[in-house]
Amino acid sequence: MSKPRRARRDRLRGQLRLGLARFLLWSLGRLSLGGAQRLGRLVGRAFWLANGKTRKTVEENLARCLPELDAAERKKLARRTLIETGMGLIETAPVWNWSRSQVGSAVKDMPGFEAIEAAIETGRGAILLAPHIGNWELGGLATAARTPTTVMYRPPREPALEALLIEVRSRCGADMAPANLRGVRQALRALKRGELVAILPDQAPRHGEGVLAPFFGHPALTMTLIRTLSRRTGAPAFTGWAERLPDAAGFRIHYSPVTEPIDAEDPETAAAALNREVERVVREKPAQYQWTYRRFRRRASGRARRTDST
Repeated sequence: MSKPRRARRDRLRGQLRLGLARFLLWSLGRLSLGGAQRLGRLVGRAFWLANGKTRKTVEENLARCLPELDAAERKKLARRTLIETGMGLIETAPVWNWSRSQVGSAVKDMPGFEAIEAAIETGRGAILLAPHIGNWELGGLATAARTPTTVMYRPPREPALEALLIEVRSRCGADMAPANLRGVRQALRALKRGELVAILPDQAPRHGEGVLAPFFGHPALTMTLIRTLSRRTGAPAFTGWAERLPDAAGFRIHYSPVTEPIDAEDPETAAAALNREVERVVREKPAQYQWTYRRFRRRASGRARRTDST
């Protein structure tokens, strides 16, 4: 197949995927939070009963990361994790369709946010570490609605979907910065303006952009970007995550100051500290963590790139 024909085919596929994504977002977005979570529970139970790759990934991650649990406890946690995963998957559509006031109504409490506001008032900005636990999409929207926020993201593999991703994640005022050199510069400018920069800290970076560091006692490729932002700006860091409350009651977003040395001079030391912060958050509500993510599948191909060091 010639290159022009291949390019046309790829564009058509991209447009079809974008159309399907918009249709699903529109149709599922009409659900109430309770309806979305009921459907999500069914999806999660289907994941469990199918006993496929998703369930096996969860079970393998739990066996590796929480060996202190016995087999029965891990099985119970794995099943609950898949149900929470299903709820998170389906409820994202309504969350992405909510207005700013609907987002605010769904958030019942934001304990610890006043510390972020106090840090921002000093003019140094602040870094928010938002692991994949609870509903991180809702957490990002609610945080951006409260204070100027730049959210760093990894562009999807399908270029046609990037515009949709930016559209839905910026609906409460967030600026979106891709996880590349241009996005790093954008984040640095935001911090120097005294604003908040939010990052998903437990997402494996591309090869050459991270280092190996222990995560629940096992080596995992870990980003060095957060260390770079912290060292270059002196901005304080916080963790934040949106807990899914029972019975579709809404969400509680927890914020707390980072106490580990995530800005250490040595990149491996800083990465290990970052992972300990993520571990601390995960242990607060382990069933709501994204154990479906194959965090340990990648290995570093050397130290961080020059742009990620000081």
